[in-house]
Amino acid sequence: MRVPLSWLREYVDLSATETGRDVQAKLISVGLEVETVEQLGDGLKGPLVVGKVLTIEELEGFKKPIRFCTVDVGQANGTGEPQEIVCGARNFAVGDKVVVVLPGAVLPGDFAIAARKTYGKTSHGMICSGDELGMGDDGSHGIIVLPPEHEVGTDAIELLQLVDEVLDIAVTPDRGYALSIRGVARETATAYGLPLRDPALLDVPQPNAFGYPVQVSDPMGCDRFTARTVTGLDPEARSPLWLTRRLQKAGMRPISLAVDITNYVMLELGQPLHAYDRSRVQGPIGVRRAEQGEKLTTLDGAKRTLDAEDLVITDDRGPIGLAGVMGGANTEIDDTEGTTTEVVVEAAHFDALSISRTARRHKLASEASKRFERGVDPQAASAAAQRTVDLLVLLAGGTADAGVTEVIAPSAPHTITIPADHPDRVAGVAYGRETVVRRLQEVGCDVYGQDELIVTVPSWRPDLTDPNDLAEEVIRLEGYENLPSTLPKPPAGRGLTDRQRLHRRVGRALAGAGYVEAPNYPFVGEHVFDQFGLTADDPNRKVVKLVNPLSDEEPALRTTLLPGLLGALRRNDGRGSHDLALFETGLVFHPREELKIAVRLPVDRRPTDEEIASLTEALPVQPRHAAVVLAGAREQAGWWGKGRPSDWADAVEAARVLAREAGTELVVRGGQYGPWHPGRCAELAVVVEGVEQVIGYAGELHPRVLKTLGLPARTSAMELDLDVLELASSGVPKGPKISTFPVATQDVALVVDVAVPHAGVEAALREGAGELLESIRLFDVYENAAQLGDGKKSLAYALRFRAADRTLTVDEASAARDAAVSLAAELTGAVLRG
Repeated sequence: MRVPLSWLREYVDLSATETGRDVQAKLISVGLEVETVEQLGDGLKGPLVVGKVLTIEELEGFKKPIRFCTVDVGQANGTGEPQEIVCGARNFAVGDKVVVVLPGAVLPGDFAIAARKTYGKTSHGMICSGDELGMGDDGSHGIIVLPPEHEVGTDAIELLQLVDEVLDIAVTPDRGYALSIRGVARETATAYGLPLRDPALLDVPQPNAFGYPVQVSDPMGCDRFTARTVTGLDPEARSPLWLTRRLQKAGMRPISLAVDITNYVMLELGQPLHAYDRSRVQGPIGVRRAEQGEKLTTLDGAKRTLDAEDLVITDDRGPIGLAGVMGGANTEIDDTEGTTTEVVVEAAHFDALSISRTARRHKLASEASKRFERGVDPQAASAAAQRTVDLLVLLAGGTADAGVTEVIAPSAPHTITIPADHPDRVAGVAYGRETVVRRLQEVGCDVYGQDELIVTVPSWRPDLTDPNDLAEEVIRLEGYENLPSTLPKPPAGRGLTDRQRLHRRVGRALAGAGYVEAPNYPFVGEHVFDQFGLTADDPNRKVVKLVNPLSDEEPALRTTLLPGLLGALRRNDGRGSHDLALFETGLVFHPREELKIAVRLPVDRRPTDEEIASLTEALPVQPRHAAVVLAGAREQAGWWGKGRPSDWADAVEAARVLAREAGTELVVRGGQYGPWHPGRCAELAVVVEGVEQVIGYAGELHPRVLKTLGLPARTSAMELDLDVLELASSGVPKGPKISTFPVATQDVALVVDVAVPHAGVEAALREGAGELLESIRLFDVYENAAQLGDGKKSLAYALRFRAADRTLTVDEASAARDAAVSLAAELTGAVLRG
C-alpha cells in the first residue's frame, strides 16, 4: 500500500516538521511494515510552468517527426515573449495547455535544462511528459495536456503536486484495514496520540423502496449490498489533476472519471466499489453462486468459465461480474465513446474465503480481491457509496437519485471476554487495567467490566477473534521495544528427548563424514513418483495434499526426502560444483486412514499429554527420515595419491554411520526398489523386538532415473527411517573399553558363490567365532575364474580376538577361527581358500 504523506495529513494533524522518515519510524513501532519512503520530486528545481501552445511548425528531412513550437509562458521567462521549443511528441495541438520546463531548471535524475541547438533550431526549454517529471503511469505516455482553465505561467510544481513523500507499506494478511488511507491514518493518529478525522463519518440517507432493485440469494457469501444511482453525468467530464495525481502516487493508473472515483474511494476508505453503466444493466442486480460452466467476459477481455463455488453479480442476462474480483465487460463504463450518463454504484461486503478462492481459481488478483480476502469493514459500505455519489455529483455534474438500496443480513458484533491482566501475563509486563482499556479503545474496541473485560471488536478488525489477539494489540501499541529481555525458565527435568539426541548425533556424524546439509521445502508434485519408477500401489504414492499450496506444481507433502535432495544436487552440478555429497534429515508425511479434526491447543500453558496426543492423531503420520546423495569424486586426487569417485558403497557406508550412532546392527543385503539400480541396490533392515524391519535403501540410482532428472552419471543415494532406527537403538553408544591384553589377529580367505552376499558370510563368521571375537573386517574381494572357478569369489577377512581377563594363546585364537570358518561353511557353503 502506497500512502502519500500529503494525503495522510488530511486526516491527522501532523506537525509540519514531521517527515516521511519520522512517520515511518512511528508506524513501524506500532507494528506496520513500512518498507521504504519514496521522495517524489527529489532534486526537482524550477522554473516549471503552465504554457499555451501558440504555433507548431513541422520540420522536414529528419528520420522521425519533429515539431518547432512557440509557447506562451507568461512572465516566467522574464520577457513575456513566446518560448521557442523543439519537441518530438505529437499528442498536443495549437491552443493546448502544456507543462514547460525552462532553461536553468533541473528535472528528477539530475537532468539540467539549458538552451541547445538541435534539428537546425534552438530549443529554449522542453515540453514535458509525465515520465520526465516522475509522475508515474498516466496511460498516455505522451506530453501532459492540462485542462484549459489553468492560467499561463502558473507554477506547475505546485499544480501537479510533484514534491511529496510516499510511504510504501507491506500489509500483512491480518491487517487488511491498512490497505486504505483511513486505516493507516488511524494507526498514525494512535502512534502520535492525535485525533483522527475519519473520512467514513458521512451523513448517509436511510434506505428506501425507490433504489435500484437488488436480490441477494446467498447471504452467507454477501451479507451487505448497497446500491446508489447517479444520473445526468457529463460524458465529457475528466478527472481533475488532484484526483489523478493521488491515484498515481498510490500506484494506480487513471482511466476515466467514474472509474477513477471508485478507485479513489477504495484507496481512501478501503471499500472496493464498482460502477455499472445503467443503460447496460438489464433488470435487477443479483448476487448468487455461479452455475457450473457458465461463461463471463471480464473487464480484462478474458472469457472465463465459472465454477459452482464462484460468487457472481448478475442481471436478467446472467453473470455481469465476478463478485469482489472483477466486473464484466458487458456493463463496463466505456469512456472512449463518451455515452455513459447514468451509473449504478455498488458497495458490497463479500465473504473473504470465497473471494480468495475465486481469485486464485481464475488466477485473477485485483485490488478489490486483495482487500476482500484480507477483510473489509462491512460498516463502511454505505459511507463509501455516499462518498462516490458525492464525487460524481461534484466532478461530473450528476444528480444523486433519491433511491437508496441496502440489503443487509442480520449479524451481531463480535465480543470477546478477556481477563484484565491477560496482556500482562502474555507479555510478562505489568501494564495495568487502565492501560489495557485505553489501548483497546484506541484500536476502536468498546470495553466494559472490571477484572473481567467484555470487549466489542470494531467492524474493521475481523482479525481480532480471541483474547490473545487483544493482548497483541496492547503489546504492540505499548511498544515491542519496551518488552524486557528475559530468558524463559523451563521446568526441571525437561531436556532433549532420546529422539532429539539421536537426530543431533546423526547430523554431526554425516557432517563429519564430509556431507553438507541441504534442507529443502517439504513439497512435491506427484509426477516425481513416475520419474522414480514407483509402482502404482507403492505406499509412497499416497500423499497429503494441501488446500492452498504455494505452487500448483507441488501441491502435496513429500513422502521421501530424495526429490528435494536430488534437485539440490542437480542445481549445484549445473552451476559448476561437480563433487557433491549432500544430506538432509527431515519429516515425511503419510495420510492416516481416518481423518480427525485437530483440537486447538492453549497458549497460556503447556498442553497436557492427552491434548498433544489428540492433536497428533489428527495430523498425518510424520516419521523422520535421513537421506544422502553423492556424485563426482568422493576422494580428491593430489600429491598424496589418486582420487576415487563416489559409488554405491559410499551410500551404504552412510547408512552404517547412522546405525553406529544409534548403537544398533544394520542388516545390509541386496534389494530392488524404485529409483535404485536393481544390481547395485542394498536393502537396509534392523531388528526391533525380535522382528526384522526394512528401514530404507542405498546404492546407485538407475540410469533411466538419472537421465529423466538430469543428474550426473553414477549418482548414488541412501534413505532410511530414523524413527525405526531409534526403536532398534540400544541408547546412547558407549565408549569402547580399553583392554590391557594384546589382540590376536587371524586372517581367513573363503571361496563362495558369487551370489552369496558378504553380509551373510560375515554374520556366520561372527556367530561361529563366539565371544572372543572383538571385530571383523572384510579387506579383500577377489574374482578369477582361472584360479577359483566359474561363478566363485574370494572374500578375505581379518578377525581380531581378545579376552578381557588374559592373553589368548595361539591355540585359543586358532580354535575360534576354525569354529567361525566351520559355521560359515555350513551356512553359506564357504570353502577355506588355499
